[in-house]
Amino acid sequence: MLQVVAGTDKLVMGASGFLGSQVTRQLVERGDTVRVMLRRSSSTRGIDDLPVRRYYGDIFDDAALAEAMHGCDVVFYCVVDTRAHLRDPAPLYRTNVEGLRHVLDAAVTADLRRFVFTSTIGTVGLGTGGPVDEDTAFDWGAKAGGYIRSRVMAENLVLDYSRQRGLPAVALCVANTYGAGDWQPTPHGSLVAAAAAGKLPFYLRGMATEVVGITDAARALVLAADHGRVGQRYIISERYLPYRDLYESAARAAGRQAPRWGIPKPVLRGIGIAGGIAGALTHRDLPLNPTTVRLMHVMAPMDHRKAVRELGWQPRDVHESIREAVEFFAGRRRDRPAGA
Repeated sequence: MLQVVAGTDKLVMGASGFLGSQVTRQLVERGDTVRVMLRRSSSTRGIDDLPVRRYYGDIFDDAALAEAMHGCDVVFYCVVDTRAHLRDPAPLYRTNVEGLRHVLDAAVTADLRRFVFTSTIGTVGLGTGGPVDEDTAFDWGAKAGGYIRSRVMAENLVLDYSRQRGLPAVALCVANTYGAGDWQPTPHGSLVAAAAAGKLPFYLRGMATEVVGITDAARALVLAADHGRVGQRYIISERYLPYRDLYESAARAAGRQAPRWGIPKPVLRGIGIAGGIAGALTHRDLPLNPTTVRLMHVMAPMDHRKAVRELGWQPRDVHESIREAVEFFAGRRRDRPAGA
């Protein structure tokens, strides 16, 4: 068994992802010694230029977890299965809850100073009108599908380990992220890419979503390691942005025509219902179904002042990050081989 020793290295789990790669980059840039834990199959384009120490294994590999955490003082946990469109939510619970439990069991014996957990704004309640904050209890009821329920369970598990087993955990409820380095891309990033390419003719009329720049979200995680209060959660979102403004901003940055047709909420719901029926008939997981459509418009405006006050977080105007995303996607199109 590894002897527990106090250390100063930082471990990023999920460093191959959009947010995790940005956290890794910011830690390296400020001079930290950084480790990453990856699966052998993970794409590492977002961190290949960074001098980090790589550990291989998955979140169910207890020996690999102990080895990766040995000698670290902070763990940044950015692992999540975001496939909200799955008809069978079992894989979501396996990764987001049961896999996390293995990580937490390793973390409580690792003599950490902080465990920074990436949660989601979907764990914050909807309230009764007006902005909500970290004290707004989860109240989604039947509106929550398997994905949101798995994220609520995950956040509760982390905070339970903090209260009951002494884990110095902080949870960050992160909004939809935009910016450069979205290699996969994320589902919401792909729509910005389509708008920037002039291939998104529609927007969601009268609907909005919470958004934040990817570098600002990563900075919040880094700040939380030093300033976050143990057992607390923080909303990490720059603003509640209408979808029309979001896609117009992307199109304008690329010199393209903005989406012209607005899809009203009843039509969007109908599309979701049709997708759910089609998925059931074809036994396929389609991207649009009642759950994914509901996630596009159900959340309330949120108040991020706690993160500003306690973490010292000062996010940039998200439109700057949207422009950076547009430049990134344009560069990828230019670099793509002809016919690819």
